[in-house]
Amino acid sequence: MEFRHWDRQPLTSRDECRILTSDGPVVVPDVVLAPCVGYTASGWRLGYGGGYFDRWMTEHPHATVVGVAWSVGEIDDALWHPQPHDRALACVVTERGVV
Repeated sequence: MEFRHWDRQPLTSRDECRILTSDGPVVVPDVVLAPCVGYTASGWRLGYGGGYFDRWMTEHPHATVVGVAWSVGEIDDALWHPQPHDRALACVVTERGVV
């Protein structure tokens, strides 16, 4: 997974999934929003199964990663067992506030 600078011009390039994308230089943002299927109050994230964000977070430990989730996705911390590849989030934003 990589992020690219976008100059606000119409997108003309396609990525490996054939999705329109910027052809600007690769950038490493300071803050990233990560979608969550589930999350814990202590900041663990259940993603969509591809591991893209976990790998990106490992490669860029300086970045602040904020989860975005529905509050009904909260998982009891007692039931969560982080795996070696899991990385905790800075916080999670839901429709009810910040966790």
